[in-house]
Amino acid sequence: MLTIQLDALQFYAYHGIFDEEKTLGNNYVVDIKIEVSANKQIIESITETIDYALVFDMLKKRMQIPTPLLETIATDFCHTILNNFQLASSIDFSIKKMNPPIEKFIGNVGVQFVLKRSDL
Repeated sequence: MLTIQLDALQFYAYHGIFDEEKTLGNNYVVDIKIEVSANKQIIESITETIDYALVFDMLKKRMQIPTPLLETIATDFCHTILNNFQLASSIDFSIKKMNPPIEKFIGNVGVQFVLKRSDL
């Protein structure tokens, strides 16, 4: 099994349920792992795998859409990947909000979602 990884992708976006998050924005870090059903022992062409640059472009566009819940972003993006890349057999997506608006909170919060093609 081949796994495509995009790690520690950083975005500034306006996700959240509070007005200050929608106005001020926040830093986010995203990790993506996509399992690929490779048909060959040796992959020699981009058509035999998943182009991580396309995945990144799709994520950039998704992150520009203000969304109240991180869970919505995670589940929506996983479905998008499986619907757009037939070679993808599963996706593991995690997103972290680096500075959550929680008083006296030090750290980050996030969600992780895993979706297999067999679960669609």
